[in-house]
Amino acid sequence: MNKQALNKLEYTEILKKLESFCHTYIGKEYAQNLQPSNKKEEVLELLTETMQASNLIKRNSNPPLSSIADIRVSIKLLEADMKLSPRALLDIANILELAENLKDYFNPTFSEDEDFYNLKTHFDMLYSNKSIVQNIKQAIIDENTISDTASSTLRSIRRKKMQLEQEIKQKLNNLLHSSNYSKYIQENVVTIRNDRFVIPVKEEYRNQIKGFIHDISASGSTVFIEPISVFELNSQINDLKVLEIAEIEKILKNLSTALKPYVEELKMNINSIGKLDFIFAKAKYSDSIKATTPIITDEKIIDLKSARHPLIDSEKVVPTSITLGKDFNLLIITGPNTGGKTVTLKTVGLLTCMACSGLNIPAKENSKLFVFDEIFADIGDDQSISDSLSTFSSHITNISRLVNTCTENSLILVDELGSGTDPLEGANLAISILEYFRNKKALTIATTHYQELKKYALITDGIQNASVEFDIENLRPTYRLLLGIPGKSNAFAIAQKLGLKKEIIDNAKTKLNKQDVDFENLLKNIYDNKLLIEKEKEEIEKNLNQITLLRKNLQRDDTDIKNKEKELINKAKNEARQILLDAKSEANSIISKMNQIASSQSSLTELNNLRNTLNDQIKKQSISQDTDNLNTSSIDREKIIPNAKVFVKTLGQNGIVISKISKSDEVMVQIGLIKTNVNIKFLESPHNMKDDLTKPTLQSHSSVSKTKTAKSEINVIGLTTDEAIPLVDKFLDDCFLAKLQTARIVHGKGTGKLRSSIHSFLRKHKHVKSFRIGTYGEGEMGVTIVEIKY
Repeated sequence: MNKQALNKLEYTEILKKLESFCHTYIGKEYAQNLQPSNKKEEVLELLTETMQASNLIKRNSNPPLSSIADIRVSIKLLEADMKLSPRALLDIANILELAENLKDYFNPTFSEDEDFYNLKTHFDMLYSNKSIVQNIKQAIIDENTISDTASSTLRSIRRKKMQLEQEIKQKLNNLLHSSNYSKYIQENVVTIRNDRFVIPVKEEYRNQIKGFIHDISASGSTVFIEPISVFELNSQINDLKVLEIAEIEKILKNLSTALKPYVEELKMNINSIGKLDFIFAKAKYSDSIKATTPIITDEKIIDLKSARHPLIDSEKVVPTSITLGKDFNLLIITGPNTGGKTVTLKTVGLLTCMACSGLNIPAKENSKLFVFDEIFADIGDDQSISDSLSTFSSHITNISRLVNTCTENSLILVDELGSGTDPLEGANLAISILEYFRNKKALTIATTHYQELKKYALITDGIQNASVEFDIENLRPTYRLLLGIPGKSNAFAIAQKLGLKKEIIDNAKTKLNKQDVDFENLLKNIYDNKLLIEKEKEEIEKNLNQITLLRKNLQRDDTDIKNKEKELINKAKNEARQILLDAKSEANSIISKMNQIASSQSSLTELNNLRNTLNDQIKKQSISQDTDNLNTSSIDREKIIPNAKVFVKTLGQNGIVISKISKSDEVMVQIGLIKTNVNIKFLESPHNMKDDLTKPTLQSHSSVSKTKTAKSEINVIGLTTDEAIPLVDKFLDDCFLAKLQTARIVHGKGTGKLRSSIHSFLRKHKHVKSFRIGTYGEGEMGVTIVEIKY
C-alpha cells in the first residue's frame, strides 16, 4: 500500500494506538512496522490470529506478558564466547522465565484445541529452561550483588573478609575510646578512605598517632589516619577483595558459558514473545474499540454495517452503513461542508486498511471486505508554494498518479473531485475522471458539490448518489449517510441562519435559472421523503427488535416452566419409588416375624402388635404417584367380596378377602395365618392360587419347622458355580416348604458367568415356576427374582 494514502487515512494513528497495547520492545516494533497486505491468504491468517487471541483472552484471561530487555547485544557476546554482566544474565533469565509462564498459560487444554491452532505455532516455539533460570537467580541477587551462595569459594572469601573487618573495627574502637588517645580524636567513628578503615584525628595531633594519612577534610581540621596496628589487616582485606572479584568473574563466566548452547533458542524466544505480544495487542485493541472480525470475500464488494471511525470518540461517533460493489461500483457523496463526507471516505479506507493488516474493525458482525491490490486516497489539500502547486494542481497531480497505476481491483477514494478551478470545467473534468474509473471497474467513492455530478449519477448505470444528513434548524450535521439520493449544499439556508441579510440571499436566488431551481426543489422533495422513510424504517426495526425480544423471553419462560415441571415429576416418581421399596422391605420383615411367632405359638398379643404395625406402615405410605404398573392390573371393585382370592401388591403375596369394603376403601385380607387391612387400590387378581390357600390351617411339624428358619433371600456373591448351585438348590427347597411365593438370589453383576450358570440351573428346577432379572430398586442385573411353583 502506498504511504501517501496511509497517511491521508491516518493509518499511522492506528499503529500508535496498537503500540500502546504492547509490552515488549519487539512487540512495539511489530506494531510500528505493520502494513496492510494485498494477499488474501495472508490477511486471513492475520485476522485468524487476532480472533483466536481475543477468544483465548475471554476463556483464560490476559496472557502473562511483560516488558523484556533488549538482549541482542548479550547474544552477540555469547556468540563471541564472552562473559555477560549480572544485569544481562538476569535479563536472559527473565526472558526464559517469561517463556515458561507463557507455556503454562497456553496449557495442554488449549494447545489441543483446534480453535487456537494458529497461536499454537508461536507458543510451541517458546523455549524454557528452569535449571538455568534457577542457577542465575540463586547466584545473582541484583545487577550489583552476587549472592554468597553462588559458590563455596565466594562464601569462604566473604566470611574471612567479614571476620577481618570485625577485628579491625574492634581495634579501632578500642583506640577511639582509649583514655590515652581520646583527646586526639575528632569523632568517635570508624570510617573508610581508599578502601581502608581509618579514624578521624584532629589536625594538630596528627603526629601523635602513628599511621598513614589517607585524606584531609575540606576545612583541613581533620585528617583520616590508618593506624599502623591495622595496616596489615587492611591489606589482607584488600587481598580478599581481589580474590572476591576474581571469583565473581569466574561465576559470571560459568553462567555465561552455560547459556551459549542456547543462543538460537534465545533468539527464537525473543521473536516468539514479541510476536505473541503483538498478536495479543491486536486482540486487546480490537476489544477496546468493540471491533469484530470482518468476512474476507472473493467478491469485489464493500459491505460495512454500522461502521465507526476508530479515531473518533466512541460516545460521539455516528455509525455508518456503506455498500459498494453489489449494484454499483461508484458512489458519489454530496452534501454541505462539515457534514461528514470526508469522514465517510476515511472510514471506508481506514477500516479496509485495518482489516488487511489483521486488525478487527469497529463495525457490526458479518461486515464484508475485499482484499484490494492497492488503496488510493486523494483527501485534503496538498498545495505547495515552494513547488508552485495550487489546490487544483495538487489534486490533479494525485489523480494523474492514481489513473496511471490503478487496476480493477483497486479502491479509489477522492475528496472534492474537480474543485479548485472553474466550476463548469471542473465538473466536466470530474465526470470524465469518474467515467474512466467506471470503465476500469474499480470501486470508487468520491465527494463533490457539483450538481452536474449528481445528475450524472442519476442517469448513469453503475453509479449511485448518496448524501450526508444536515440539521438545518440547528446548523449541525448528523453524520448519517443516506444512500440513493443526492444531497443539498444548503448554502442559502446556512447563510440565512448565520445572519446574512435576507435581501442578499433573495437576490442570489434570482440569479439561479429555472432549471436549477426545479432540480433543487426535486432534490428537496426526494430528500424529505427519504428522511421520512428512514425514520419509519427505524421505528419498524425498533418494534421488530422488541417483538423478537418478547418472543425469546416467552420461549425461555415456557422452556423453564416445562423443565421445572419435568424435574418435579421425576423427583416425585423417585420419592414414590423409594417409598414403595421401603414399604415392601418393611412388610417382608414383619411377615417373616409373624410367621416365626405363629410357628412358635407365641403370644397372640405380640402377633396383633405386629399386624397393627404393618397396617400403620401401609397407611403412612403415599404412593399415589408411583409408576403406572400399580394401576394397570387392579381388580374390579365388584369382585372384592369375602372369600375372594386376591394378590396384595404392597406385600407381594396372595391372600383371601375376609371382610367387606369399609368406608375408607379398605378390606381385611388373610395371608396364611396373618390378617391385615389393605386399601383396595393395592389389590390385583390372584397370581396362580391353589386350594390349600383358601383354607388357613396349621402346617405339619416338618413344614412349620422349615417355615421358622426359611429366608426369602440368598447371597452367593464370590462363590464358584460348583459352590453356589448346591446352596441355591437347598435354598429353593426351603422356600417351597415355607410356602414362599417369591425368592431372591443375589449373585452380583461381575462377568455374568455365575448368573448364567444359576439361570441354567433354575430352568430345570422342579420348584421354579419362572424367574427374572431384578428391576430398578431390586438390584437389577445383580439379582434374580424366582417365583416358586406349587
